[in-house]
Amino acid sequence: MATVQEKIDFLHQKIAKIEMGGGQKRIDKQHEKGKMTARERLLKLFDDGSFTEISQFIKHRCTNFNMQDKNLPGDGVVTGYGTVKGRLVFAYAEDFTVEGGSLGEMHAHKIVQVQQMAMKMGAPIIGINDSGGARIQEGVDALSGFGRIFMSNTSASGVIPQISVIMGPCAGGAVYSPALTDFIFMVKKTSNMFITGPAVIKSVTAEEVTSEELGGAMTHNSISGVAHFIAEDEDDCINQIKYLLEFLPSNNMEEAPLVETGDDPQRQDESLNSIIPDSSNMPYDMLDIIKSSVDNGEIYQVLENYAQNMITCFARFDGQSVGIIANQPKYLAGCLDINASDKAARFIRFCDAFNIPIVTYVDVPGFLPGTTQEYGGIIRHGAKMLYAYCEATVPKVTVIVRKAYGGAYIAMCCRELGADMVFAWPTAEIAVMGPDGAANIIFKNDPEKEQKKQEYIEEFSTPYKAAEHGYVDCVIEPKATRPRIIDALAMLASKREERPAKKHGNMPL
Repeated sequence: MATVQEKIDFLHQKIAKIEMGGGQKRIDKQHEKGKMTARERLLKLFDDGSFTEISQFIKHRCTNFNMQDKNLPGDGVVTGYGTVKGRLVFAYAEDFTVEGGSLGEMHAHKIVQVQQMAMKMGAPIIGINDSGGARIQEGVDALSGFGRIFMSNTSASGVIPQISVIMGPCAGGAVYSPALTDFIFMVKKTSNMFITGPAVIKSVTAEEVTSEELGGAMTHNSISGVAHFIAEDEDDCINQIKYLLEFLPSNNMEEAPLVETGDDPQRQDESLNSIIPDSSNMPYDMLDIIKSSVDNGEIYQVLENYAQNMITCFARFDGQSVGIIANQPKYLAGCLDINASDKAARFIRFCDAFNIPIVTYVDVPGFLPGTTQEYGGIIRHGAKMLYAYCEATVPKVTVIVRKAYGGAYIAMCCRELGADMVFAWPTAEIAVMGPDGAANIIFKNDPEKEQKKQEYIEEFSTPYKAAEHGYVDCVIEPKATRPRIIDALAMLASKREERPAKKHGNMPL
């Protein structure tokens, strides 16, 4: 009979074997590709010594195709919890060295277990995907596993932040778990996402495309808008995840942590008084205005390379996390289009779900015209943004810096969409349409059309008509933007607003 010490030694042997995953040869192959192993990634993510692994002894139960003879340590996924900068976080990391990280019944069981723990504890969950997809030998049991994960993703949505990290292949049904989460990180040259791979596409449509072109990091960050953040390598990716978490609360019952930034809340910036060009058709960089107003000029852009006519980013005002939505006159003159509307709507809903106030900077000439936009459903997509703003009950502050025309003025969080405070710069042009279009309609047959157009601009392309009618609260000097926003957010800190009781609305998806 074994002694107590022998039993303890046996435990250590089993753990050591599990921690080696698929063995040294496969670990070396992973490193050759510029990738870390599952455990290396988790140790890098969590504070030193804080990660606790759970369910490490779990084994698969498959007997098809002689699978009973295969030992798959941890069933190809490492799960657990720990602290990131002192805050509780749950995570799982698929282990590509074990059967290509393929997902089977017990692999899925481990992921669902950690998802449910994160929900109960009200802590963020991070999923690191590096997998060949469903384990074919387990058939429908593997597919059932995906279904359970998707159900947990959906239950957790709006309750705890869910972050997906693509650090290898992620194909077929596996892509839908990341797609259901709040944010997706991808790494240049080593991560891919697609429903069907290049070989299948070639056989079905005869198109030839590489994995990188089809589903690489830049493809999904700039063309499809599926991924929100792009990293140079895995180290950079993990550092970015930690940075994102600093802007977020742990769950929907909390607020994001206040951070001492050392930036004077009363600071004014004289350069803002001259940032808007005299000609209203000249572009400028909206990021300059945003960086001037926020704490230490520090922002973290979401979907930075996608729909660049719209800026979405996290920042802080006097240490408080905010979500910023802004038109970017440098791209498409800051017009709203299908992709910009989707980008903004999703970000607004995330901020609202997690008690993050929304600050909107407006310089928008209208919705982008053209058959491509109309046939693509700009009406439906634009309505998503309207819906998201109307639905949001967090503090909403709007700053109109220049153009705010027609339906696009409404869409960028005007008073009627629930803006709690609306500021306008003296350069603001709030009108039903641009002065040229208006003059052509109003003074169509008038011989003094040009002179009257100038009079129209002076009378109506200003913030003052809107202010007279109560749609703008204050016309402010541009240099005072930061202190005025901070003052408004402080006043709105106790805001409480209810929506009618219902199961859920029917968003125009």
